[in-house]
Amino acid sequence: MDFDFAAEQPKLLQLLYGVVAFCAVVALLLLLLDRAPMRQKARLHIAILLAPALLLLTIGLIVPAVRTTLLSFMSGDGASWVGLDNYVWMFTQPEAVTVLRNTLIWVALVPVLVTTVGLLYAVLVDRSRFESVAKSLVFLPMAISFVGAGIIWKFVYAYRPEESEQIGLLNQIVVALGGTPQQWLLDPPVNTLFLIVVMVWIQAGFATVVLSAAIKGIPAEIVEAARLDGATPVQMFFRVTLPSIRSAVLVVLVTQSIGTLKLFDIVRTMTGGQFDTSVIANEMYNQAFRYGETGKGAALAVFLFVLVTPIVVYQIRQRREAVR
Repeated sequence: MDFDFAAEQPKLLQLLYGVVAFCAVVALLLLLLDRAPMRQKARLHIAILLAPALLLLTIGLIVPAVRTTLLSFMSGDGASWVGLDNYVWMFTQPEAVTVLRNTLIWVALVPVLVTTVGLLYAVLVDRSRFESVAKSLVFLPMAISFVGAGIIWKFVYAYRPEESEQIGLLNQIVVALGGTPQQWLLDPPVNTLFLIVVMVWIQAGFATVVLSAAIKGIPAEIVEAARLDGATPVQMFFRVTLPSIRSAVLVVLVTQSIGTLKLFDIVRTMTGGQFDTSVIANEMYNQAFRYGETGKGAALAVFLFVLVTPIVVYQIRQRREAVR
């Protein structure tokens, strides 16, 4: 395919201007560093290194956050000030309350289930003959995107009338056992639980790897001492293993909590938020981009930020304590 330089000349000129401006800025900074007094060079180095990051942080995070907060107090078209009406809608209207309820279910179940499954799997395969193979199998879903996983499980839950041949794995099993095929993703609130299964399937590998590494870090002396004292496998788990990997368990719980709060892909791919399965991130998208209710979408975004912030602060404090 021929490349038309004449047609692309404006873009090429813009690229050239950008390169020239970049070189000019770099040359100016080097000149300032060379002429700066020795005492000021360290501070100047710090300022130069931090300036791009601070600029990008301001443009990409701080400014949008302030604008979103302001929009949450305005009407759907952003033309008038409505005060707290969007937040009142969020906590009073049935469809919005359902969204908050679903999000609460996700946050309450997913981190606990992921951590539990990952911990049990890590303990069971620890130092076994095929440990590496077992870990690889449980970690494989991590290589699949949430959208890809949603499509896969949508086929697993696929429904066809009783007289038709079932293509969904779950309904095929039900029919083989003499049951009636079900529309698993249509009946709330059970359909939310079926969506949660997908998230657990994806994230269990992450929890297994992190917790398995923590288990292998337990000092051998502690394990041997517990065995010499006659501790049973159950006592070993609750009195030795679990207390020794407490920090790793908290890391998995916190990470999964943050990831679950901002969940969007699985719900969007499998149900589109219909049948009372929507969560905050999905409803935020619907309100802002599908229904044209920018104020309500912004209010949901602000509320999501408020929910995530305490978890992030807690994680930062835990890391600081670990470093000390």
